[in-house]
Amino acid sequence: MLKIECPWCGERDQEEFQYGGEAHIVRPERPDTLTDEQWADYLFNRANTKGVHAEQWCHGAGCRRWFNVLRDTVSYVIVAVYRPGENPPGGGE
Repeated sequence: MLKIECPWCGERDQEEFQYGGEAHIVRPERPDTLTDEQWADYLFNRANTKGVHAEQWCHGAGCRRWFNVLRDTVSYVIVAVYRPGENPPGGGE
């Protein structure tokens, strides 16, 4: 089982968390000006990185807060955990 370190509650089993997708996706400032293709790209297309990837997770069975995780998608190793608004440790995404 994967262990995830909540920045507020500490290490817990993955069963307490919900995956929220790729982190650092910025919503367009004026979505009404986008074409259908641009809006679809924002909604559906993600990096699908093989290797270290920035993800959002929510501690749903705990503090219910969102946070970011740098996780290797090949080995499942969690490299770092950081709060929203913080830069990824090491400057990587």
